[in-house]
This record gives sequence, C-alpha cells and structure tokens, in this order.
Amino acid sequence: MTDDTQKTDQIPQGSLALPDQLKPQRIYVIPVRYRPFMPGLVQPVMLDKDTWTQTLERVSQTPHQSLGLLYIGDADPDTIEAEAFPEYGCLVKVHALNEENDHFQLVAQGAARFKVEGWLNRKRPFMGEVSYPEPDRESDETIRAYGMAIINTIKELLPLNPLYNEGLRHYLQNFSPTEPSPLTDFAAALTSASGDELQAILETVPLRPRMEKVLTLVKKELEVARLQSEITEEVNEKVSKHQREFFLREQLKIIQRELGLSKDDKTAEADEFRERMSALSPPEPVRKRFEDELHKLTVLETGSPEYGVTRNYLDWLTSVPWGQYSEDNLDLKQAKAVLEKHHSGLDDVKDRIVEFLAVGALRGEIKGSIVLLVGPPGVGKTSIGKSIAEALGRRFYRFSLGGMRDEAEIKGHRRTYIGAMPGKLVQSLKEAGTANPVIMLDEIDKLGQSFQGDPASALLEVLDPEQNQDFLDHYLDERMDLSHALFVCTANTLDNIPGPLLDRMEVIRLSGYITEEKVAIARQHLWPRALDRAGVKPSQLKITDSALRQVTEGYAREAGVRNLEKQLNKIIRKAAVRLLDGEKRLSINGKNLTDFLGQPYFQTEKTQRGIGVVTGLAWTSMGGATLPVEASLVHSRQRGFKLTGQLGDVMKESAEIAYSYVASHLKEYGLEEDMLDNAFIHLHVPEGATPKDGPSAGITMATALLSLLMKKRLPRKVAMTGELTLTGQVLAVGGIREKVIAARRVGIREVILPDACRRDFDELPDYLKEGLTIHFAKQYSDVFSLLWG
Repeated sequence: MTDDTQKTDQIPQGSLALPDQLKPQRIYVIPVRYRPFMPGLVQPVMLDKDTWTQTLERVSQTPHQSLGLLYIGDADPDTIEAEAFPEYGCLVKVHALNEENDHFQLVAQGAARFKVEGWLNRKRPFMGEVSYPEPDRESDETIRAYGMAIINTIKELLPLNPLYNEGLRHYLQNFSPTEPSPLTDFAAALTSASGDELQAILETVPLRPRMEKVLTLVKKELEVARLQSEITEEVNEKVSKHQREFFLREQLKIIQRELGLSKDDKTAEADEFRERMSALSPPEPVRKRFEDELHKLTVLETGSPEYGVTRNYLDWLTSVPWGQYSEDNLDLKQAKAVLEKHHSGLDDVKDRIVEFLAVGALRGEIKGSIVLLVGPPGVGKTSIGKSIAEALGRRFYRFSLGGMRDEAEIKGHRRTYIGAMPGKLVQSLKEAGTANPVIMLDEIDKLGQSFQGDPASALLEVLDPEQNQDFLDHYLDERMDLSHALFVCTANTLDNIPGPLLDRMEVIRLSGYITEEKVAIARQHLWPRALDRAGVKPSQLKITDSALRQVTEGYAREAGVRNLEKQLNKIIRKAAVRLLDGEKRLSINGKNLTDFLGQPYFQTEKTQRGIGVVTGLAWTSMGGATLPVEASLVHSRQRGFKLTGQLGDVMKESAEIAYSYVASHLKEYGLEEDMLDNAFIHLHVPEGATPKDGPSAGITMATALLSLLMKKRLPRKVAMTGELTLTGQVLAVGGIREKVIAARRVGIREVILPDACRRDFDELPDYLKEGLTIHFAKQYSDVFSLLWG
C-alpha cells in the first residue's frame, strides 16, 4: 500500500484522533444501488463476492478501514465505468466484515460526504482522490429554527413507526443532537424518499438549502405515516369488531343449545332435509333410501369425510322435484300465436309442432315424446325449442352435447369418491324445479367418443319412451321417471347420429329460408333487436326493404339468418360512427349499401347455356345451389372418359352410369352406335376447389353428354335433378325445397324432377310453386322428350 492511500488530514497536537476524524484523501470506491448511503447512517451492506473481493482486501489493509459508497441508481454495478459515477458520495467506516456463500456482508457507518476530485484508478478496484466539503456557517437562529422543526417532526414520527426509534438510537450513539449537518443527513435517511431525492440531499452542501429540502421530505413522510396509521387503526377496528361478534355469536349458540332454544348444525341440516323431502312426493324406494341416509348423517361426526359425502347426497336427493309437475297449457290457438310471434316462415315446421301438441291435447298430456329438429346453422332450431316450452307453459332447460365424451355427463358419477355429481338430466330437473320440463339436447350430432365412454349409447336410455320412465342415475342410484319431460334435440345433419339413437326420435326438418322470408325476419325481428342492442333510435337509422333484399342475396345467402344478423350489426356499427360525427338521420337503401358493407360476397348467378352445358340442382349445407355440368370432346383418336371438379365417389359413379347409359342407347336417341369408339370425352363440374358429392346429378350428366354428341344445346333455360340407373330409371333425390329455391334465385322457371319426388313438391308452400313449370320424369326418355321432342 502506498503512502498516498494512507494520507490523512493533520490532527492538532495534544488532541485524540477519533475514528470519524480520519478522512483519507484517497479512498477505494464501491457503487451502491437503490438508495445512496447517508452520513450518520449505520446499516449492513451486501456486496457480490466475485466482483468486490479484491477491493475489500485492499480496504482491510488501510489504517482507516474506510471506503466510499457512490449511488448509481439502476445501473449494473458489474459493468459500470468510472465516468458514470456521481460527484458526491458518502465515506463509511467498515465494521464486522463477514464472508457468506457468494457475497460479503459488512456493517457500514456513514462518516461524511465527499466529492470526487479525480480518479487514480478508473477500473476495478476503483480509487478516487476526494475532498470533504464543509457547509458555511450561517445565522444560528435560522439554522436552529430549521433544526427544531426537523426534531419536532421526528418526534411526531416516533409514535407512528417503531423503526424510527432504532434509527434514532444509532444516531445518538455517534452524533450530538445539536449538530445541524449530521441531524439533517440523518433525518433524510429516515424517510422513504427515492434514491434520486436522497442523492440531491447528499449533493447539497450549503446547510440551509439542505435543511429546507429535508424538512419537506420529513413532513411528507409524516403525512404518509399518519395516513398509514389511520388505515391500520380502521382495519384493526373492523377485525376486532368481527372477532367480538364471532365470540358473542358462539356463546349465544351454546347458551341457546343448553336452554333447548336451538339446535347444532348437524341437527339443523337434518331437519332441513326432512322438511324439503316432506314437500315432495317421491316413490317408496326413494323415501326409504332417504331415511337410511338421514340416519347415517345423524350418526357421523361433522369432521368425517363420509359426513360431507352423505350430506351432498341428501342435498341432491331432496333437490330433485319428485312428483312435482307443472300444468300444461294445451290451447292450440295460443301455441300458434307464440310460434308466429317468434318465427317468420317455416310454416311446415310450425304445422308439425301444432299437430304434435294437438295429439297431446287429445290425450290430456304430452308424454314420452322426443323431437329432433334438423337443419342448417342459424335457422332457429334452439329458439323453436324455447317457443315450444313457452307455448306449453313449461320450464325450459338447455345443455349442449357438442364435444361431450364422458358418459358420466349423462348418467352421473358413481358415489365412490369425493367430488362425484349426478348427470345433466338430474341437474336439469333440479334447475327447472319440475319433473316435466322441456329439455333441449343441443348439437346431438356432435357427440364425442373416447376411452372414457360413449355418451351416445348412454342417451339411448334417456331418449327411449319405453325405458326413460325407469332412468337410473349412477350418483343417486334410484329410479326416476323422465317420461313426462319433453326432449327437443337439435342437429345440423343426420349423418353422425347413430342409427339406434336416431330411431328413437321424431325428425322435423328445417330447410332454411327463402329471400322473402329472410327479409320479413330481418324487418320484424333482427333489425329492431340490433337497433335496441346498439342504443340507436329507429328514427335515427332506417333501412329499406330493397336494401334488406340486397343484404340477403349479396352478403348472407346461407340457409339460416345468423350471418344476416351479423351484416345488419355491421351496418349499425358504421352508421353509429357517422351519427356521432354529427349526422342527424341516416337511411340505408340499395344505392348506399356498399358504403356500409363493401362489395357483395355473392354475385348474381348466371345460367350457362351451350352445347354440352346443362344446369343441375344441388343441396349444400348452406342451402340449395345451381350446379352447371360441362361436357367437351377432347379428341377423336381413342375412346376415353375423364372427370374433374373435386367429385366424390358417389358423383363419380353417377358420371360412369350416365356415360354407360348414353353409350348403350345411342341408336335410341338418333346417334350412330360407334360414335363413342374414337371419342375422348371430358366431363367437368366447375368450381373445382369445392368438394361435391351426392346421388342427384345422374340425369344432368347424361343430358350434358347427349347435348355434346348431338351438337345441340338445350332449347330453353331448364334445371334438373335426379339420379339415373343403367336401365334409364330416374330415382328420387332429397332437398327438393332447397333446389327449387336455388332455381328461382337464378331466374329458372322450368325444372325437371324425378316422378318419385312429386309428393315432396306438392308439400311446398304455394309461394314457392308460383310461376314454376315442373316436369316429372320416370325414365330418362321422359327427360329427352321434354328437351328435344
């Protein structure tokens, strides 16, 4: 160690060199984070062992055992450079240096503030040449006044926080309370001020400005401490009040029990269960099970796990509405009024429901009926179920079966573990409060299946009128009668529903809406509801029927009305912005509709006409659609037949049958028998990216092939649907309503249907049949005669 590092101020002769009088001019420096160290402060300091071992070894070799602490804020002490240190810091005396696992712990005693005059070593270990600025002497009265104010504020702080007492004790051991400079620094260190605020105090050498800043900090600390004390007192008062009430309540319970004025919790619960069961009309086996479980409850200790299991079982057993039935309203006029109120269109579906209710009215009750509503998304299946419940005056409960994989969701968990629960059927009866609610099983075609069980098989017992009168829930383990409940199931398609399950339900099909019905629904239901939800007055925003028709045909052509409602909401959102920008009233019409919705998603379908081009009709999940079929002669070098257009296996077979039929009947239709021997024909169904399948395009493909071979196009706009056999028979197809709607939408008024579909066409509403020319064909020769005579 050089002499420079040991150089100290001269001490007058005859005086004692106290530890705080050793102020070396050259000291080792260590950075500190979060808060600067203040003179007069005594507290531990933690230092990283790997970083500061060398520095602390050199400090321990100095006679003054001191080092400088400089505040660096949020900077990283491992990578900081000398240029980033502040000018002012605190000289500390090192006491009790202890070595821990990965760090050093030392007790630092703040001695004096210093100012860095220059750096002797800019890298670790940092060493600087420092000076110790002293404040100028000012008016004793002013300094004394500030000192008294600071001392009085500290006195007020002492009762509010005991930690201030400990800090004051350390200060009095090292300084006189009459020294203003150490008092000021100590008072600042007591506060919870930020590191930057304390560094500003450390850098303020003149005494009066420093005392002004510190007095402000101490006053702020006093206000915070008072507020904290008030909050603590308020919380303690509330807690004490609650504790007092709790003890008094417990004492009152004991006194009332001793006098026979009240019962303990177990007895009270048993009486509650007995009272609930007395209001019900359960079968005899249920009542016997109830008595057995209730006796077990009175014997068990309340802390036993079995007590909780038994209590939950009794709670569920007495929550089922045994023998509680609501009275049905079998007034058919009211039922029709309710259905008309909530639903426009769907006349055939509403007629089926009224017929279903009429049978129940003749019998006196509706019992043992399971209805399945099948149709595309958004056509109102769920709302029809609610309307049935409203028409009958029954409670309504709905739960979705989509994705359900565990049969315990239907039949309940066995009562062998904590947390077991009954199935959804028992929960629905509890929620409804009657034994004959309308229970809707939504999305029954989306049931899952896994290793946990098969819920579709569990539903067989629920949806079988011959079995559900003795339905057994695994949790309750008692027979219950579900035959009085009306089950309404919904599905988008029948393909995924197991056959045995489908056999137990009465199917009612919802085919979707035509444009006129959608416009009526939008006008009567969707538009008023959307305005109400958006908070827009009907007088502020109006929409014309022509605009509603354009929205239906150009933006929401699917079978349901859910997307139509989304488009109307989009119009209202955009209109709301314009209303808030200052416009008083808006009217949506066919001319300005694109300003709100952009260009239409669906363009007007145009029927293609030409040699080898025929318009077919198809059913899709979005409703009906036209399906043009094109046939072309590629070359005449060899025989061949090619298919394109993302056709499924069924449609490929239809095309092969149509080709074989035409090839075997060429002479019958006035063509040469060897005409196909050297013809390579390509049959294409446009929109090749869309998969297509289904047995309904046979006669369309045969007509396209004959048109190509005869080199004659269809004489007029005709659409057709029907399956063809090798012998020329035209078989029935489904989706007649949707296909007729699709033909009307593109302006085709002449349609060829299989003769076997005559009944389906006759059942269509009159407004769909109006203006249409329908031909029925039994053999393909009938189709040929209609087209070419």
